[in-house]
Amino acid sequence: MLTTLAIANYRSIRDLVIPLNQLNIITGPNGSGKSSLYRALRLLADTAQGRLVASLAGEGGLQSTLWAGPETISSAVKQGKYPVQPARRTEPVNLKLGFCTGQLGYAIDLGLPSPSNSMFGFDPAIKQECIWSGACLRPAALLVERKNWVVSTRTDDGSWRQMTETLSSFDSMLAELADPKAAPEMLALREQIRSWRFYDNLRTDIEAPARRVQIATHTPVLTGDGASLAATWQTIREIGDEAALNNAVSDAFPGARVGVQQVGNGLEILMWQHGLLRALTAPELSEGTLRYLLCIAALLSPRPPALMVLNEPETSLHPDLLPALARLIIKASQDSQIVVVSHSTRLVAALEREGGGFTMTLEKEHGETLVHGLHTLERPAWRWPKR
Repeated sequence: MLTTLAIANYRSIRDLVIPLNQLNIITGPNGSGKSSLYRALRLLADTAQGRLVASLAGEGGLQSTLWAGPETISSAVKQGKYPVQPARRTEPVNLKLGFCTGQLGYAIDLGLPSPSNSMFGFDPAIKQECIWSGACLRPAALLVERKNWVVSTRTDDGSWRQMTETLSSFDSMLAELADPKAAPEMLALREQIRSWRFYDNLRTDIEAPARRVQIATHTPVLTGDGASLAATWQTIREIGDEAALNNAVSDAFPGARVGVQQVGNGLEILMWQHGLLRALTAPELSEGTLRYLLCIAALLSPRPPALMVLNEPETSLHPDLLPALARLIIKASQDSQIVVVSHSTRLVAALEREGGGFTMTLEKEHGETLVHGLHTLERPAWRWPKR
């Protein structure tokens, strides 16, 4: 389980270090930084997939994603005595991301490349990465360290051994290196991160992939766009918790049941509702009903991930369905760490009422995203690696 998440100089987040529990609810008004926090988690996941620099390019490049405010905000500015003024930088340009599990920690520092004649002069460069043991980075706790293109690991006798000195500036060591003997911690972290799942694009429109017949193949994990709904549903029925599947449907739609029928070599979702003489197919379902079925398939996966992040899962749902969704999320949090990003006060209230979750309300102050009520002295201990 992640115990700490740290983000610096990313979009509206200048310096944020937050604690995490088994079930975490991130909420706040529009523009408070919920999307920035969600995207930062996705960027961390992309490090282990080798997609970090490409993902930043998709957001407009490093310059577009950097914190646009001053390097530091004085107490006088916070009190409104003086306006925000530009100042000379004391540190190099950087975007930093990191997390800690309590046993292992990881941090990555991105910056501008060294001046050259290359046409990729604005491509972000990975300046430093490190893995350490324990809750907070200390020199004695370092296990793996990457500085520019050189990656070194600590040996059993405490000395350092180079793994490589030719790592490209745009490649993360997590994605490119694997040595279970010299750096088992790096391999363990990579596999943990690769198990993370993100759901923020579950389509329910009339052309949604989930409304089409899908090829019949075992699918224990719902795809990010929901295309594998029927196959995932049947997989849960055969190798997962079918009782929980049925209970989740009846909890939201009393008297209804959902099944899967074979169409040629494909599968199709069917839903029987009280009072109807025939089952409804996926193209006939409302957007809210389809959305809820997608949430069930994602949350009841027979292969629960280490971390699942749901971005605004309440979209298209009627308020009456939110208590059932909250109960479904709480059940899933027994097997996976869950982060829910939502601006729905009703869903947040339902999760809190059901007795689950650690709620963090984001707010903006001088353009900076902060956690309401989380004072500096209450933040988890955290140190960034120095270049």
